[in-house]
Parts: sequence; structure tokens; C-alpha cells
Amino acid sequence: MTDTATPLLLTPYALRDVTLRNRIVVSPMSQYSSEPGGIVGDWHLVHLGKFALGGAGMVFCEETSVSERSRKTYDCPGIWTDAQAKAWRRVTDFLRANGSVAAMQIGHAGRKVATRAPWDGFAPLGEADAAAGRPPWAGLAPSPVPFKEGAMLPKEMDADDIRAVIALHADAAKRTLDAGFDVLEIHAAHGYIIQQFLSPAVNRRSDGYGGDRAGRMRFGLELVEAVRAAWPADKPLLVRISCVDGGGWTLEDSIAFCAELKPRGVDLIDCSSGGIEGPLTLHLVPRVPGYHVPFAEAIHRATGLPTMAVGLITEARQAEGYLREDRCQLVALAREMMWNPNWPIHAAAELGADPLAFMPQRYAWWLKRRQEARAKYPTGLEAAE
Repeated sequence: MTDTATPLLLTPYALRDVTLRNRIVVSPMSQYSSEPGGIVGDWHLVHLGKFALGGAGMVFCEETSVSERSRKTYDCPGIWTDAQAKAWRRVTDFLRANGSVAAMQIGHAGRKVATRAPWDGFAPLGEADAAAGRPPWAGLAPSPVPFKEGAMLPKEMDADDIRAVIALHADAAKRTLDAGFDVLEIHAAHGYIIQQFLSPAVNRRSDGYGGDRAGRMRFGLELVEAVRAAWPADKPLLVRISCVDGGGWTLEDSIAFCAELKPRGVDLIDCSSGGIEGPLTLHLVPRVPGYHVPFAEAIHRATGLPTMAVGLITEARQAEGYLREDRCQLVALAREMMWNPNWPIHAAAELGADPLAFMPQRYAWWLKRRQEARAKYPTGLEAAE
């Protein structure tokens, strides 16, 4: 990149009929802060709203459950009722009014349900929780394999369960539209129900939804087909995957899966890793800057699908380099955005673009005058005189 080149990071990007003002995405960040009934409130409005004010092109809400049974915790938000969708509308209206595309991520935790928050180690709910009015519940899974010691045994899904879970995702897609979102992502990573079917570590079935890779992919592909049919044709559908999971699912498998997702109307692959057993990030994926970018590049080159990479992307020129090299088409940030919700504005300044272009007028008008004053009175002494 030369100093005179337009930063690719700051150029618009189109997915179907939805155009992002830049290629900076706020990745989903679970907050475990919903109100009773899986309703989002003031925390989510402020948490997500500040990223729109900070200039992000697209802002994802956190992973949102498609049913009461599919929640990780009692404090996870949902999209299985009309009341939940109405509550989300307050957030999506604010994001849109301030220039960001609102993106929903729907998920089903499968066997990874009935836990406490991550700061309590995702410990399975037990007797003390039940006494406090939060009893545990059994999850669903392709095979009856608990996700950790002390967790309840999940129910092995039969044909009716499979149809029901697919229908829940399609219904969630319809409510996502009612909630005002313009982008929908299916969570098929981090050990959630789709990855549980994909991974031989959990899927020990011998029917048409297990066995070889094609059988293990069947559930996820059928689910995507149902969601695509329920989601408007002019709006993009994304899928987040664990490119490797530490349980037998490999990058080669991910490429094969994505090749099947493409003709089913998926517009972009959100590249992550891990989660089938243990932490989300694995020893086999060293946490170096941009550690998911090689996966995003490999999938894009093999399938032609656009990809988005997340993982220790913290510097503007780092992100710009990935885009310039066509290693991914969007960059996503999470914890860096928590640290600095104005990261896109600061990135614009660092790359020689106008940072005020991504600010709300209520901020930009005043800050432009500050810039003019600094240019006219560089020491501040003249202004004092």
C-alpha cells in the first residue's frame, strides 16, 4: 500500500443488497446480561450502540438462542418470542440510524447448556443453582456425550428432534427480520449443535446424520437450506465455523463443508476455531496476530467464497495488509473493540483518511472545529492571547 492509496479497510463492501460503509466488523461478544425471558435491555443498547458511534461498518449482536432449551445460561438473550424480537428493535434502530449494519448471530448450544457464566468457568448448574431458582436442564446432541464432567447427559436427537431444531432456526430467521437486522449469521462453530454434528468427537451416530463426513455435514446443510429459505433473498446469510476443532475436524473438512454451503446461498464464511472440547482457542492454533487469517485465506482460495477473519487483529495497517493481500474480505474485532470502541475512527486517522467521515455529525462538527483551531493555533498560545 502506498501513502496515496485509498485504504481498502475504509471502502464500502456489498453483500447482496446490503452495503457496509467500511470493512470493519464488530464480532459477536457474549455478555450474559439479558433480562428475564431472554430480553435485551439497556446494557445491549449501550454496549452495541457505542460501536456504531465509533464508525464500525457492521455490528454483530452476541450469539442469540433459537429456543429456551438451547441457551448456554439463564442470562443469554433469545429470538424465539415476539417480545424478544421487539426488544432487539430498539438496538437495531439505533445502529442503523448511526451508520452501521446490524447483524444477528443465531445459535443452539446443543449439549453445552445449563452452565454458569464464563467467569465462573462455565461450570454446569447444580444443586445450589436449583435451590436459587435456576435448575439445570438437559441439552440435545447428535450422541449422548456430555460436554464436561458434572454436566447432564444430553438427549441423543432422533428424527423429530432434528426436524424441530431446524425449524427453530428457520423461525428465528423470520423473527430476526422482524427485529430489524439486515444480516444473519448461523453459529456453526465453538462446539455448538452444528459443530457437534460435524465433529467425530461428538457425533457417533450410525444413521444418515453420522458416519463419514458427508453424513456428519447433512444436519448443518439441511439447517442452512431452511434458514436461507426463510431469510429474504436480498439479504446476506453468513456462517461461522470452527476451521479446526481439536476433535478430528480439519481445515480440509471445513473447505469441503464451505464448498457445499456456497450453492445453498451462503454469502460469507466467518472463520474461527476450537470449542468442541476445552477452550475456544487451541494449542494447535497459536495466538499470534491474525491467527485465523490463514484459515480465511485457504477457504477463500479453495471455494471463492468471501471470508471474514477474527483473532488478534489490533492494528490498522495489519488489517489493511490482510485485505490488500486478499487473504480475507472483512476483518472482525472483538476484545480490541471493548478496549477502544472508536478503533475504526483511529484506524482512519492512522491510514491517512478522514476520521470524521465515520463519526456522527454531533461529534464530527465539534471535532472539526478542534482540528481547525489546532491548525491555526498550533501551540495554543495565540488562542490564549
